[in-house]
Amino acid sequence: MILNWIATLLLLAAAFGILLSRDWRWNLGILAVQYVGVFWLVHASWPIAAASVKLVTGWMACAALGMTMVNSSLQSPAESSWPQGRLFRSFAAGLAVLISLAMASRLAGWLGLSFPVAWGGLLLISMGILHLGISAQPLRVIIGLLTALAGFEIIYAAVENASLVTAALAVVNLGLALAGAYMLTAETSQEAK
Repeated sequence: MILNWIATLLLLAAAFGILLSRDWRWNLGILAVQYVGVFWLVHASWPIAAASVKLVTGWMACAALGMTMVNSSLQSPAESSWPQGRLFRSFAAGLAVLISLAMASRLAGWLGLSFPVAWGGLLLISMGILHLGISAQPLRVIIGLLTALAGFEIIYAAVENASLVTAALAVVNLGLALAGAYMLTAETSQEAK
């Protein structure tokens, strides 16, 4: 039980780190650490072999996005959206944390989850949606989608443990990463013209 709390606090730190960091290297590194927390909270409901699929898939998605960014000439794009300040992002993230914390006990009661698992899933969903709402860069959008999907996977793991669902969610994660890699490559080739 205490390890679930540690994993949830790791997810909280990772979600804040991804939202506040501007460097793509840090974002992908923190996303890889986030998948360690996802692995542990999914492991609370699934066997370790099935939960490790989440970890490996997440790391593969990080590797695909990282290789694309390394080979890209678009190294540090400027954020073009309005809310650029770290203070605004911190305040918005704090609101997302409070909302997910308030909803976690009710979700835990409905689905029979432990509180840290419910809060970890809702936290990642809310932070991923927040990330999607304040960024327009392809890499940051894909990271927001992967974060929201990871939160969904934590909650869904407690409800369903079929191998086919595990494989389908792994394919969706890798598909998002490859779509993001394609968008980054297309953006780089468009700027080269």
